[in-house]
Parts: sequence; structure tokens; C-alpha cells
Amino acid sequence: MRYKLNKMTDKKKSAEEGKEKKVVAKKTTTKKTAEKKEKTESKTEKVVEEKAEIPAKEPVKKATPVAKKKEEVKPLADFDWDRIGKYEETYSKKEKEELEALYDETLKTIGNEEVIEGTIVAKTNRDVVVNIGFKSEGVISISEFRYNPDLKEGDKVEVFVVNQEDKNGQLILSHSRARALKAWDRVNEVLESQEIVKGYVKCRTKGGLIVDVFGIEAFLPGSQIDVKPVRDYDIYVDKIMEFKVVKINKEFKNIVVSHKALIEAELEQQKVQIISKLEKGQVLEGIVKNITSYGVFVDLGGVDGLIHITDLSWGRINHPEEILELDQKINVVILDFDDDKKRIALGVKQLHEHPWDKLDANLSVGDTVKGKVVVVADYGAFIEVIPGVEGLIHVSEITWSNHLKPAQEFFKVGQEVEAQVLTLDREERKMSLGVKQLTSDPWEDIETKYSVESKHKGKVSNISDFGVFVELESGVDGLIHISDLSWSKKINHPSEITKLGDEIEVVILEIDRENRRLSLGHKQLEENPWDVFETVFTEGSTHEGTVTEITPKGLYIVSLQYGVEGIVTKKNAEKEDGSFLAVDEKASFIIVEFNKGAKKIVLSHTQTFKETEDDVKPKAKGKTKSSSNSAVKKVNDNIEKTTLGDLDALSNLKADLEKEEKK
Repeated sequence: MRYKLNKMTDKKKSAEEGKEKKVVAKKTTTKKTAEKKEKTESKTEKVVEEKAEIPAKEPVKKATPVAKKKEEVKPLADFDWDRIGKYEETYSKKEKEELEALYDETLKTIGNEEVIEGTIVAKTNRDVVVNIGFKSEGVISISEFRYNPDLKEGDKVEVFVVNQEDKNGQLILSHSRARALKAWDRVNEVLESQEIVKGYVKCRTKGGLIVDVFGIEAFLPGSQIDVKPVRDYDIYVDKIMEFKVVKINKEFKNIVVSHKALIEAELEQQKVQIISKLEKGQVLEGIVKNITSYGVFVDLGGVDGLIHITDLSWGRINHPEEILELDQKINVVILDFDDDKKRIALGVKQLHEHPWDKLDANLSVGDTVKGKVVVVADYGAFIEVIPGVEGLIHVSEITWSNHLKPAQEFFKVGQEVEAQVLTLDREERKMSLGVKQLTSDPWEDIETKYSVESKHKGKVSNISDFGVFVELESGVDGLIHISDLSWSKKINHPSEITKLGDEIEVVILEIDRENRRLSLGHKQLEENPWDVFETVFTEGSTHEGTVTEITPKGLYIVSLQYGVEGIVTKKNAEKEDGSFLAVDEKASFIIVEFNKGAKKIVLSHTQTFKETEDDVKPKAKGKTKSSSNSAVKKVNDNIEKTTLGDLDALSNLKADLEKEEKK
């Protein structure tokens, strides 16, 4: 406080100038010297004053009248050396107290990080000077007042005291931080009162704009900028706009504002007035506002209507952009509207004549037409006969074959097609077409061309678990059952024999003209080898064989001549020395049972050297045979039989046997 008082005293003395100097001169010199001093020049007065305050240690260089009078000054012993460099106190204690009280009234007691109100005393293009009643003013960047372009000198603003005095002695203030501290309370009040606020659009972000509201960054979604879709957000950056606060997320400190909400109420009133004047069938002019995959939104002058994609054209279109573009002016007809939901259904194609009315009146069922494929689906293809008139070719009308294929395998979009009219309904505006009717039906003379037991070549068109489908010609195909693929080989899946696209030779086994089905065979191309085996492997005959496998259940698999396999039970695999046959061991076997239908051969090695119960008790043979059949069945379920070998050798063997029988 003493420092402040001295400083103020210094200012007061400076203001009074000459008067203060005279007082000092009178107290440091004699009365006689002071009278002469008043008559001399101002320069001489200053020299005397300085020498009076700080006695000179060096002798005076020039003799002057003043220097001569210096001998009359009181001795230096009476000079108060403690007063050097200090201001002369000219106020009494009471006066000082009054001055201090007066000075304190002009100052405010402030602290750091405090929000107080200040007055703008100056404004430039870069800064704003604010007086808060402190010993100095604060300078704030003009950018903190971007939200208020009408700012002027004399306005009251809230500021945040960052630092009373930095290292340069400057008062540091912030307006944006003051706004931010009180902004959330203000934002909540605005949300409740639905008050309109101003904000500064700072920048663009994904999906919208960032707006400065009360010093807080708020989000303005693109859909809330205007009632019309906005395609260029950048035109709003660096602008002051009015908003309504529509949502606050206190947890994440997020604020959502809307500019669109300010004009929606007015538009709502306009919409009610417009809808009240609408009539079905009324033709209006509108502007294309938005285009989607399902339709087009049209602005009718304050109210929007939707043109569904199906109401844009009588013809088929894939997307509305094919015929319309944004901001295009078009004429529309009102199809329907909802007073409550304020929805308006519009149409464009209704302004033009229906294409079915242009269809040739002489066109009838059985006529041939040409058109372009516009849509291809699994179930068929749509053919545009004339613009806006389409007919469907179902997959069943593409080919005479019962084995249907997707329409994509026959047609492509844009392809020119010739077809026959199968049905025509002008009232329902439907037409069905066919392609196969343009060719002759191969099933009309199927028995003549594909007689039973005749041999043909075809192409494998499909393979399933139960057989192979073979196409003999377009519209004629048949099935080879898996059991008709091979006489001897055990087949788990038809793909083991053939594959898609392969050419295969077949025999016609059966014809079902009514259901358009052919039963085919592949193994029937060759003679059944078991007819030959029946004469070679007679029961009781002896043959050489090799044990190839012993199953977990104790059955022995034996490979015989011509690749035929037989089975031996464990009791019939005992050797003469009491041991049992081993894998890869060769031995002689007697045919115990031969079953042509089941393709089974039961063998015995033991019977080759000793008499068995079957020889002693023939009555038990049936029982033993039944037991053998059961064992064979189990083996066949678990193993895959080998091929029969060279069938030509078997044919030669059969021929030799027939010759011997004739002899």
C-alpha cells in the first residue's frame, strides 16, 4: 500500500510541476539563495535543485553567483543523507488515509480464474480492449467475438481472468472461457424455452457442420441445415446463423442444434394450406428435390410429394436417374394424398397414354412376336414387345425337356428374342410367351427315334446321388440309375464312372411318353458276366484263390480267377495242420454256394481235405447256405468289390463251353 501511495504521490507532484519544485527548493536552501534563484533562468533552477537533493562531490568548474553563495549553506554535517533517493512526504497521516480510501474505491478486488463483467473501451481489426476496473486493461483477440458481428465500444461482456499479471505485467483475459463456464447453464435454459440463438459456423465435419454456440462446439447435422437437401456444406462455413437447440447429451457433453427447425413451423402451415387445395387428378409443376432407388421426391412449392419408381414410366427402369435429374422441373399428377400424415403420391406416367392401348388389336394367341429381354430371373425372362408392354417366358416354355434349367442359361438382358404368344389378357394387361413352341416336339415320335433296346450316345447333363441324367438331344433326356452303371463294380456315387459334359453310350430300357421320361442303362451295353460265371463256378468245383483280406468279424476275402471274389468263414479257413489261412496265402477252395442274383460266391478250404457236416448231413445244407448268405451280405456292406477283369476272356470261355455242350 505504501508503494501505491508513493506512486500516486509521484503522479500528483508531476501534475503540479513548478509548485512542487519550489517547495523542495525552500527546504534545502537559504531564503536569500531562493530569492535570487527565482530571478535566474530555468536552467539555473534545475542545477540548484539537483545539487540541493544530491550534494556534489566535485568542485564547480565555473564561478557563478550561485556558486559563491554556496559558502553560506549550512554545514554538511546537518544534511540528512537518509533522505537521498526518497520522495518528500508532503501529506499528513490523515491525508494519506483519505487518499488511500479514495484510491481503493476506484479499484476492484479480483482473483485469478474468476468470471467478471467488463466494458469494451477499444476495438481494432485484431483485438478488443476490455476494462474490468483493474489497474490495467486486458486485450482479447477479436476471434473470440466472431459470433457477435455487432460488437462495439461500450458493450458489456463477460471475461475470465486468466492471470492478473503475466511476466510482462499484462492483465490476461479470455472471453471464450468465460462463455464456456456459463454456457451449459445457458444451453439448458435455451433448450427448455426453445429460444432462438445465434452461432458461428466454424468448419465442416463428417455428416454436418461444427457451430460455436455460447463458446461451446455444437453439431449441426446436414439434415438439419435446411428443409431441402444440402449438397454443398462449405457455403455455410464462416457464417453467423440462427439455431434452435434440439438435443443435449450431458454424459458426453454433446449439443445438437437445428436451423431447419426454425422454418419448419412456417412450412407446416404452408403445407396445410396447400394440401387443403389439392385434388386427385390435379396436374402441378414441381422441382425434383431428391432421387432415391425407390422413387423421386418433388417440391410442389412448400410441400413434398413422392413419385414411386413404378409411377415414373410405363416401361421398366432400373433407377429413377435414368429419366430424371436433380432440380429438374416436371409436371406431375396427384394420385392420392393423406390429410393426416400429409403424404402426397404423385405420378408421371399417368400423364401419357398406356402402352397397352397402342398394342396391335389384331395380335392374338399363336402369333409370333419379337422383343428385347429386359429382365432375367431364375423362373423366366421378361420380353418387351413394345415400350411398356412385356410378356413372360417361363422356364418351362424354353425347352421341351422336363429337366428345367434357370433362364440365365438361355437369355441375357438386351438380347433380341422371337417367341410365340401363349396367352393374352388385355384387361389384366398380361401376356405369356413361349420359345420351345417354335420348334417341333421331339416326343411326338419318340418311340420311332428311340426304341427300346436301341443304343445311343448322349451328353451327361447332371449327376445326382441316385444316377446320371443324359441329354440325347434338345428336349430329350433320360436317367441312368446307379444300379445300371456297372455289372460288377460296386459304385458309391455316379461321379466314379463319369462327369458333367462327358459323352456316354446308353441303351434305351423304357419309355414313358405321357410323363416324358426315358429309362437308360449303361451296363446293358455288355453281356452279363454272371451268366458265364454260373457255368464256371459250379457248386462243388475246386478253384485256386488268394486270401486278400481278413475282416474284423473273421471273414476271409478270396480273389478267384477273372477277378471274382468269394468269402470264406473262419471254420472253413482251417488248414490241414490245424492252423488258419493268412493274407496273401494261396490255396485251393471248393465252391460251397453260387448266387447269381446276389452276385455271391461262398468258398471252403477245409472241405478240400476232410469231410464236413454238410457232406454227412445234406439236410443241413439249407441252413448252412442261409448262414453263408447272411455273412456275405455283411461283407458286401463293408467292402468294395473289384472289377471282373477281362470280359473278352469270359466271352471266349463261354463260347468254348457252349461248343463242348454241343459235342
